[in-house]
Amino acid sequence: MKALELLAPAGSPEALNAAVGEGADAVYLGLKNFNARLRSANFAYSQFEGALRSLHRMGRKLYVTVNTVFEQREADRLYQLLKYVAALGPDGLIVQDFGIIPMVRDNFPTLKLHASTQMNIASARGANVLSKYGVSRVVLARELSLEELKDIRANTNMELEIFVHGALCISASGLCLFSSFLGGKSANRGMCTQACRRYYRQDDRGASPEREAGGYYFSPSDLQLLEQVPDLVRVGVNAFKIEGRMKSAEYVGTVVSAYRLVLDALAREGSTGEGVREAVTKGLSILRNDFARTKTTFYYDPGSSTIDWLKADQSGGTGIPLGIIHKVKGSGDARRGLIVSSSMMPVPGDSVRLHRADDSDRKSHKLIAVEPGGSGGHDGADASRFWISIPEGFDVGDAVYLIQTRTMSKRYAPVIPHNVESFRRTPGRDQAPLVRLPPVHKLNGFPEGLYAATSRIEDMYILQSVRPVKVMLAYNRTIAALLLGERKPPFTPEEIILVLDPYFPQAQDKALTEEIPLLISRGYQRFVVNNPGQVSYFRHTNAALIAGPYLYVFNRWAASFVSSLGMDLFISPLENNRQNLERTVDPGRRAFTFITVFAYPALFRIRADLGYDFQHFRDSREEGFTLVTKPGSDSQVIPEKPCSLVDKIPFLREAGFRRFILDVSGPPLKKVDYKDLMRAAENALPLPGTSRFNWKDGFYQSP
Repeated sequence: MKALELLAPAGSPEALNAAVGEGADAVYLGLKNFNARLRSANFAYSQFEGALRSLHRMGRKLYVTVNTVFEQREADRLYQLLKYVAALGPDGLIVQDFGIIPMVRDNFPTLKLHASTQMNIASARGANVLSKYGVSRVVLARELSLEELKDIRANTNMELEIFVHGALCISASGLCLFSSFLGGKSANRGMCTQACRRYYRQDDRGASPEREAGGYYFSPSDLQLLEQVPDLVRVGVNAFKIEGRMKSAEYVGTVVSAYRLVLDALAREGSTGEGVREAVTKGLSILRNDFARTKTTFYYDPGSSTIDWLKADQSGGTGIPLGIIHKVKGSGDARRGLIVSSSMMPVPGDSVRLHRADDSDRKSHKLIAVEPGGSGGHDGADASRFWISIPEGFDVGDAVYLIQTRTMSKRYAPVIPHNVESFRRTPGRDQAPLVRLPPVHKLNGFPEGLYAATSRIEDMYILQSVRPVKVMLAYNRTIAALLLGERKPPFTPEEIILVLDPYFPQAQDKALTEEIPLLISRGYQRFVVNNPGQVSYFRHTNAALIAGPYLYVFNRWAASFVSSLGMDLFISPLENNRQNLERTVDPGRRAFTFITVFAYPALFRIRADLGYDFQHFRDSREEGFTLVTKPGSDSQVIPEKPCSLVDKIPFLREAGFRRFILDVSGPPLKKVDYKDLMRAAENALPLPGTSRFNWKDGFYQSP
């Protein structure tokens, strides 16, 4: 049997020790910048060098995560980091930003590139496109079934890595904008505030009192594919990845040990031996101690019509619920909270996680004291009532979860040498080379002016009332039936630009393989591409392509990459800000860049009809959101308040930009609202009740 890799998270030196001690073949870790877990401890440069040397002496591998998007002003720092890492020789670099691909290929060719799950590769076409640019492994998007994994394996030679255990996102991999929308803390920048784990309250007009209750409507269970590992091995998956760079060393050690058992049994006996079944049974017993959320196989079973991975009454936190804080006394280290619990009484040294009742903060805390709490007013101890030490900032009504017991603690041999003084390398001060983009081609059919985007057939008739220069039409199953059927839309093919969905799973490949040539033959020659795998449909055609906002062109290097794919025009990412856009796009190319100046951005893109019977909901700050569902298909969450820059159009024109998008594919469109929007855009009028998203303040910058 081909060697299989068990890949474990190392969010701290202690977690690194646990991963290696329990038999991980490789670990992945982040340095202080440009990684998707900036809130984890991460590694100092000397620690990284020491870990790398030790792991290589052990025959283990180390992968460095550089899996966030970067802004143009950060290009020099990223270049310096890559040069430093390349000189040391890790076994691979896990990346999200497409701009890193040409930066590495042209300057550091010894570095092996792995496409992060944040790149949202869910198809063989996506893997094969990246393979041509030197990417050697792809970490597939998590929203895939076993049948899709089989089909991907049958159509690519790329190394395939999948997540098998750990926390999940409700939004399709790499496509979440919710945290960024709430305050610039972008998941694409490693600053996710976990909007999916929050408590929301239904807000449908006229709802009965019982329907006005709330829940954790978007907080998925944790992934666990231990029992499915034999199937995945037969499929041809190369690497099995455990999520958890924010998790404790005890968690990492527990999970690694369970998967190590099964993979070792498979290596000894093949996928059908009795020893494999015994290893799975023992592994499941071990995983009962991981203190995480309830478990799910997520999309693994394509025959399942139920969504077992969402439970609205399940808190967004991990661990065993101990109870709610009923009273508080003391201050500082002597601060205590009274818990009334029906589960268990912890002991000093155990670790808990506290959740604010309003969901505004969560914090892990090692208990320094546990004291009996009496019996509800009578003398004597009661095991269901106890005082525990609590940190400042938490009070009556806040929830407490047990996440680790002191008996779980296990000592492992340190991986990093005790003395790291000899490891003194740090990134230098080099400047990144200048990126020169080729001249713009294929401009026919992209006039200057206002473009209107929608995803609904009925909206197209409303758009006739004030005709935009072009209609950008989201391509979905309903639109496909219209364009490929006998009924004709109210705009000609020359007036329509078809927008391909950013989530491009393997299951869509057959339909698109058949449909795109038909569309081109019927005169549809202009497309927006939002996933690298979609580019391959247009080889040997005359179609004109625009790089969509989900290719995340936040820098000139990313612009260079999409240009090499055949897309000279791009739509600025919805999270972008004006300063970065102007740094990224030279004045001579600004006329060919599209800016979305009005939209209800999709904050979550969910590959499922969640089956909820409400649409409107609010968070603890009374911000409103809408759940938009296509029955039997997928779901999106959009804000109640749209984003608008229409009053900034004159300033953008002055800066050299000429093409603007009004995206009305939010709530059902009304003719009067559309006319008001077009009038505001044409006259640069501010729209009340709108936000700027990140346009002014940009991404949140940690202190």
